Amino acid sequence: MGKRILRYFLRLLLFLFVTALLLVGILYGTIYKICHGKSESAKATFVTTVLESGQLKFVAHMVCSKEEIDEIVSRNQMVDMETDIDRDLIHIGSDDPDNPDNPDEPKKEEYFDENGVRIEEVSGRGFFGKMMIVKNPAQVIVGTTYPFGEKGKNLDVIVSESGGVGGVNGGLYASSGNNGGYPYGVVVSRGQIQRNRPQEYTGLYLIGMDEDNLLVIKDLKGMDASATEKYIRENRIRDAVTFQEEASDKNNHFVPLVINGEGREMKGMGSGSNPRTAIGQRRDGAILLFVTDGRGANDHLGATASDLIAVMLDYGAVNAANLDGGSSSTMVYKGEYEMTSVTFYYKNASWRLPDAMVVLPPQQ
Repeated sequence: MGKRILRYFLRLLLFLFVTALLLVGILYGTIYKICHGKSESAKATFVTTVLESGQLKFVAHMVCSKEEIDEIVSRNQMVDMETDIDRDLIHIGSDDPDNPDNPDEPKKEEYFDENGVRIEEVSGRGFFGKMMIVKNPAQVIVGTTYPFGEKGKNLDVIVSESGGVGGVNGGLYASSGNNGGYPYGVVVSRGQIQRNRPQEYTGLYLIGMDEDNLLVIKDLKGMDASATEKYIRENRIRDAVTFQEEASDKNNHFVPLVINGEGREMKGMGSGSNPRTAIGQRRDGAILLFVTDGRGANDHLGATASDLIAVMLDYGAVNAANLDGGSSSTMVYKGEYEMTSVTFYYKNASWRLPDAMVVLPPQQ
């Protein structure tokens, strides 16, 4: 009896092993066909998409040479963009988000709930997303798990422990193994600099809010910790995270989307398709927090850079930036997940995170 069970068990293991090999072979063959087929568009989409991922960058190198990847990246990337923000374009508290300086034009009526928040569904050709509009920018802060340790926390926990009612994931962090304990670059929370390593990664941008409640998008190129701390103090940055701008065979990330009402230009496709998280600010000061799905969720590949720019401009963003995306892209409101991780075993939660963009309730 025992020998029969053992033989059955061994046969089952062999069957599972052969099935796994077949699936891997089919997957590899499909990817190889995409990268070496006739469709340059499909090849570019695949390469630029996986280079933006945290764990799957190696797949591009399995089927394409470094020279091929470099050529694809050089043909499909974002055009450099100045990030000197014109502060005079933002009029916090204006009644009209489109034309605050023209009282003669009819004003738009907008509904906000008791927290000054509205969430709208946004659909595109390759994605589904939700836009959280926060009327008062003073309510948007960076919540963190500081002091940072090996393990981060789910988005709903960070929001709750920060005293918030909602939020989205934040900046670049160590996501390997879903530990999520350590952010990369710079983190500022409620005026406290909790991490200051601006040269930890190439191409880091500071993204957050100053004490005037204006969105900040600052290139940290050439700035060491001392220069970064000076900038934060002199410009009264109250809350901020960092994300990476880099186009190479290792990464394909981007940060600025809209500056002073102008959408960023791009070469070729500009980027791949992935789940995304982005932040923007309208003329009336309202903050836009946008999260999309992708990577097969709901049969969607995800949003491209041009998708983000189009949506942000459509919602009236004067300035906007890309935040960390992929499996980290998550939105929470009133204790419920509006957008969840695309990883199937985190469908009702988020990846562990060290920080998040948190929406506080209105001041009483």
